[in-house]
Amino acid sequence: MSGGRPLTVVLADDERLVRTALRAILSAEPDLEVVGEAATGAEAVSVVRRLRPDVVLMDVRMPEVDGIRATERLLGAMDPAPRIVVVTTFENDAYVYDALRAGASGFLLKRAAAEELVQAVRLVARGESLLFPAAVRALAARHSPTHRPGPAPGRRLTEREAQVLRLVAEGLTNAEIANRLAVGAQTVKTHVAAVLAKLGARDRTQAVITAYEHGFVVPGRREPSG
Repeated sequence: MSGGRPLTVVLADDERLVRTALRAILSAEPDLEVVGEAATGAEAVSVVRRLRPDVVLMDVRMPEVDGIRATERLLGAMDPAPRIVVVTTFENDAYVYDALRAGASGFLLKRAAAEELVQAVRLVARGESLLFPAAVRALAARHSPTHRPGPAPGRRLTEREAQVLRLVAEGLTNAEIANRLAVGAQTVKTHVAAVLAKLGARDRTQAVITAYEHGFVVPGRREPSG
């Protein structure tokens, strides 16, 4: 994404009409370029490994290999790995939560407006914001396990880092977190980077999923920021 080049995208969906619609929306943007398509999860893995796009829009339900397994295979084999956004019809689908746990950076509903699709691709490419945090909280409340082995996030984070993680889980941007905590935006960026490193998370979505599954953040309850 350096030198002003467009963000590259691969579309993986078993419905040709869906791929055609997504391509038309994204190709209309000068900073986005669709470089490949796939009709199955297995084909998606092959195409993405060959083309190495910045972002993959991955249908969560596909024949042969579903979007969850394809996500796991790609993130486990590629370095650097693309950002993966799963695309689904039903926002409360357990498959969506499983895909987020597998490493997807967020999800989109197939009925999303064109501007939401374009913004989502740009956001996950930059790793700046959690997609649709309210929906992710609902997914966590419905599908996350009650207990997950391993040390809880709170034991690894400083008090300030813990505050930042809670605010990330609310869906706040770095600028909004800086305003809430009355600190500089660069300070927040540093804290977010430290949180990701300590939790072993690829991005903000993965950090929040970890926080939910350890009970550090409780879905449906607004955590105090101070």
